[in-house]
Amino acid sequence: MPTSTNSAAMAEHRQAVEALRQSYRALPQGSPVRLVKRTSNLFRPRRAPDRATGLDVRHFDKVLSIDPVARTAEVQGMTTFEDLADATLAHGLLPPVVLDFKKITLGGGVVGTGAESSSFRAGLPHDQVREMEILTGDGRVVVATRDNEHADLFHGFPHSYGSLGYALRLQIDLEPAKPFVRLRHVRMDSVESWISALRRITEDRAWDGEPVDFVDGVYFGPDAVHLVLADFTDRAPYLSDYTGSKVYYWSLRQRGADFLSTRDYLWRWDTDMYWTSRLFGLENPVLRRLWPRRARNADLLRRIQMFDRRFGFTSRVRRAVGRPFEWVLQDADLPAESVGEFMAFFDAEIGIKPVWLCPMRLREPISLYPMEPGKLYVSLGFWWLVPTSPDRPADYLNRLIERKIAELGGHKPLYSTAHYGEDEFWRQYGGDGAYWRLKDAYDAGRRLPDLYDKCVLAR
Repeated sequence: MPTSTNSAAMAEHRQAVEALRQSYRALPQGSPVRLVKRTSNLFRPRRAPDRATGLDVRHFDKVLSIDPVARTAEVQGMTTFEDLADATLAHGLLPPVVLDFKKITLGGGVVGTGAESSSFRAGLPHDQVREMEILTGDGRVVVATRDNEHADLFHGFPHSYGSLGYALRLQIDLEPAKPFVRLRHVRMDSVESWISALRRITEDRAWDGEPVDFVDGVYFGPDAVHLVLADFTDRAPYLSDYTGSKVYYWSLRQRGADFLSTRDYLWRWDTDMYWTSRLFGLENPVLRRLWPRRARNADLLRRIQMFDRRFGFTSRVRRAVGRPFEWVLQDADLPAESVGEFMAFFDAEIGIKPVWLCPMRLREPISLYPMEPGKLYVSLGFWWLVPTSPDRPADYLNRLIERKIAELGGHKPLYSTAHYGEDEFWRQYGGDGAYWRLKDAYDAGRRLPDLYDKCVLAR
């Protein structure tokens, strides 16, 4: 059968859109509108929506259709990458960019951006989108493409974090996938050698004469920077499993090659939320056995961590025993040539290890996130609590990092805390006035909190 479609699902979607639009209109004016949804992947404070001003989008979570011939899919905005990947893998296909945690939604990935190990060739989540159906702040439902009358919204929607509207349906490209993935782990003796190898891989799509479909890396130290290369394969001599007693990132230093099912490769970081499951003792073999396997996932670990941060349990205990700390849970998106300088600064001032390294090249420009399409960048992820001194401001280390990122011509995604002053923020994320032009065009009544209010002030 050439096409997997569900006309009933599309009809149901249209009915749900109209009902949502009516619900939106009925919400009280003058109060900020917030989504009621099942999941979140924010690592910054988020107020629970009030029933009176909450917009329930939980049922916009379906894959509506898949066309294996055209290699496209119609997907609702609250569909998780896990559900999307499962649906498309059944046809031997995948979205070109599948973000790292199972419960990230497609709409959230597009509106918040994000990179994964295919991003060196496939860009960011918005690059795979053909069109978006968006409920705008002024209550309209519009369809935006890269070249229609709403092209300004299409290019300004990524990195707007729901401050312009909400994606209800997206049409995306798909690409062929195979059942298994072969991994190769290559240790480099410096960041510079890692970047040099990365540039060759980006141009050749190969390493040592073998194809490369995915690439990321992990910085363990100045002389231990691991390049992780992967490619699709139809056969695997064995399959590793990192959802049980073994921890995925340990394997990068323990073996030169590995094989995973494609599904397990997609979620290799999800079980331990990279390595931050250490916060919960889950690298201890005894505790790991006691912790139910179904509870080893980034969604639950994030919820526990954010609950702790909201009420300050760990912070109060550490301060009471004279060991204050600052949460540093951030990404930095830097031009590749700046990564070495940033890591020298980071080792000296912050000291978190490991650090995730993910190369990326945009295919489509983003109005609100000034990265040059085609240029090689690296997203660096660092997530841990860092010792500090009582006389420092509470955000001292995060501000230090923000200043260094700006100095090196980079930016940081806004999924976590941001500490910019308002003028500084708009210089970096306003797109030379593009944001406010979009706000005037699609949310003139300011029903939705603006980008600064949402991402810095957490309003």
